[in-house]
Amino acid sequence: MKPEADRSGHSASEIQADRRGATPPGEDASSSGFTVDAFHNGGFFLVQPEGSGHRAGMDAMLLAATVPESARGLLADLGAGAGAAGLAAAARLPDLEVVLIERASVMADCARRTLQLAENAHLAARARVIEADVALQGDRRRAAGLEDCRYDYVIMNPPFNSGRDRKTPDPLKSEAHAMEFGDLFERWLRTASAILKPGGQVSLIARPESLSDILIAMGKRFGGAEITPICPRPGDDAIRILVTAIKGSRARLGLRDRILIHEGAGNDFSTQMNDLANGRTAWPRRVKTRSSK
Repeated sequence: MKPEADRSGHSASEIQADRRGATPPGEDASSSGFTVDAFHNGGFFLVQPEGSGHRAGMDAMLLAATVPESARGLLADLGAGAGAAGLAAAARLPDLEVVLIERASVMADCARRTLQLAENAHLAARARVIEADVALQGDRRRAAGLEDCRYDYVIMNPPFNSGRDRKTPDPLKSEAHAMEFGDLFERWLRTASAILKPGGQVSLIARPESLSDILIAMGKRFGGAEITPICPRPGDDAIRILVTAIKGSRARLGLRDRILIHEGAGNDFSTQMNDLANGRTAWPRRVKTRSSK
C-alpha cells in the first residue's frame, strides 16, 4: 500500500508512530474498507478508514505526550478522529478518563468501533465518544455533552492547513486537514476554555505559521503558554509546534528546547521521539499544572 501523507506532506513511513497494520483476531477490517492499526507497540489498536480520511500518526502521539504522568480526572480530545491521541493518553495514564469528540460521523464511528475491540478492553471503561461539532457554543454545546468547567485536560489537533492548501479529492481527508474558517483556533480554544476547569491544561499541535493565531485566540483565557518546536533533523526548520497553556494563568510565555524526529540521515525515529511516540515517556510542562482533585 502506498504510504499516506500526513498534514505536512511528509509520508507516513517517515514520521508516523509505530503502526504495524496488525488486525486483531475477530476484526476483519480490510474487507470492510477499514484497517486496525497498532500503536504503542500493541498497547492499543485503532480502527481507521483504509483509503480515506486522516490516518493518525506522529502528531497524535506527540499531543498525547503533553499530558503529564500525574494526570488523573477527565480529558477531552477535541476533533478526535478515530481517537488516537485521547486513547494514547489513556493507555499511558490509568487514572485518566477520556471523551473523544468528533464531528465527522465516519470517524466517530471508527472511534466507537475502536472502543469495541477486545484488545482495547483495558481502555473501553474509561473512554466514550461524543459526535458533535467542536465549535458549538452555549446551550447547543452543553446539550451536545460538552459541559462547562467539567474537564481537567483538553487536547486538540485542529485541521490547521489553510483552505488554499486543500488538494486532496477525498472530502473526509479534506475536512480533517484544512480549515473551513479563518478563526478556527478562536473557535476551538473558546470551547476548550469553556469546558476546562479553572487551572486546567490545554494542549495542541499545529504548524509553526499558526502560532500568532493561537496566541491571539488564547488571549486572556489561557496563560503560561509553553511552545516546543518539532524539527525533522538537526539544522531543519520546525514542521510542527506543540503548545500547552493553563486556563486562567497569568504566567509568562516560554519557548522550550526542540524535539528531533530523526537523529541521522535515515527515517528511523530518534530515541526521544521513539519513546514519546510509543508511550514510554511524556513531554510535561516545565511549570507544573495544579493536581486534579
